[in-house]
Amino acid sequence: MSKDKLDHVHRRESAEAPTIPHAEPIRGTHLEIKQETNPVKRFFKLLGPGLITGAADDDPSGIGTYSTAGASLGFATLWTAIITLPLMAVVQFVCAKIGMVTGRGLAGVLLHHYSRKLLYAAVLCLFIANTINAGTDIGAIAAAINLIVPLPITVMIIPIACIIVALQIWGSYRLIANVFKWLTLSLFTYIGAAFLAKPDFDAVLKATFIPELHFDHDYLLTLVAILGTTISPYLFFWEASEEVEEEISEGRKTLRQRKGATDAELNQAKWDTIVGMFFCNIVFYFVILAAAATLHASGKTDLQSAVDAAQALRPLVGSAATYLFAVGIIGSGFLAVPVLTGSSAYAIAESFGWKYGLDTKPKQAKQFYAVIAISTFVGALINFIGINPIAALFWTAVINGVLAPPLLVIIMIISNNKKIMGSRVNGRFTNFVGWTAAVIMFAAAIGMVATWQ
Repeated sequence: MSKDKLDHVHRRESAEAPTIPHAEPIRGTHLEIKQETNPVKRFFKLLGPGLITGAADDDPSGIGTYSTAGASLGFATLWTAIITLPLMAVVQFVCAKIGMVTGRGLAGVLLHHYSRKLLYAAVLCLFIANTINAGTDIGAIAAAINLIVPLPITVMIIPIACIIVALQIWGSYRLIANVFKWLTLSLFTYIGAAFLAKPDFDAVLKATFIPELHFDHDYLLTLVAILGTTISPYLFFWEASEEVEEEISEGRKTLRQRKGATDAELNQAKWDTIVGMFFCNIVFYFVILAAAATLHASGKTDLQSAVDAAQALRPLVGSAATYLFAVGIIGSGFLAVPVLTGSSAYAIAESFGWKYGLDTKPKQAKQFYAVIAISTFVGALINFIGINPIAALFWTAVINGVLAPPLLVIIMIISNNKKIMGSRVNGRFTNFVGWTAAVIMFAAAIGMVATWQ
């Protein structure tokens, strides 16, 4: 191809990929990390989109699902925290790599390399699932506030939605993450609760390292919910888009500048995602353990409210358990809802060529912010139809568990396409783990449907 034709292609691709203004890097640049002499500071500079993704994965839907699993099935699902860790880490790294190598989010890759019907089907499913998930998370935030301040839950729904949308439009995702992501550390209280509940550690170790499989509907339903809330579709799109924003924050404002990734950059993204997923699964594991050692052990196997789940903390802090649980739910909810609605907005904006980015001014990206607002407020309306909040959180996870497998197949096909990824296609280990994740999730979803009565 001649130089003139190459320049024309590059100009056309740059025009097709709108610039995303970004205030500052979420994590340190490669140069900053290399120059940092303090090993602790260097480690934290490594962390960015992967850590935020891991923190957002422990959203109210996740905590509700894990609490339900522990309360209803005891220690039987502890092994899933071990099995899902490598699956989550590899899948999220693959998504990050797609964003870094192509310079586009997942929707942008689908738009330029695959059928528009496939793109629109994937984005529509994502928008529906994210809207439902965001709505149930908003309901959980209101329920958690109600544990501290006895205000009617329904009265708080719309104000909470307004606050979240306002923060996204007039603030930035970095502001939201800096304020709220550390509140999720309160969920580590479940670690202490689990130990102080004095569980049978022989049984715990056995359940952790020897999978206990049942093929009845309730067990498979819970398994699908766990997989759906840990390997969630919205995180696929979010991770890729945030890596694109990360590159733009380093001055790579055109598609031509963003394309490609060095070994050092990919290694940085790999450790970022591993740490983020490890953080997520530590909380995931001990929420199940605490609920199993307290609620299931005492015969309370059917959670009906956030108050029921809070009881799992009582062995550690007595009456303060309710407040600690509430703080964790509020923090994780305020972190997760912008990720949910933001990932939908990224996907839709890329599909139609709109300007996008959580640091883009509202006047420059009206459609992008409109999607965020619509998704948030439509989701909020779910809370006015009388659904039990814990049940809503659980079923949201089930929906994600059904949608994730076909999306995983798409992601694995993209990441092995040499026309898209060049020399950065997946290696054998990545392919093995990625396809294993898809097979496991398909099998669980099919088993759940097959045993439905």
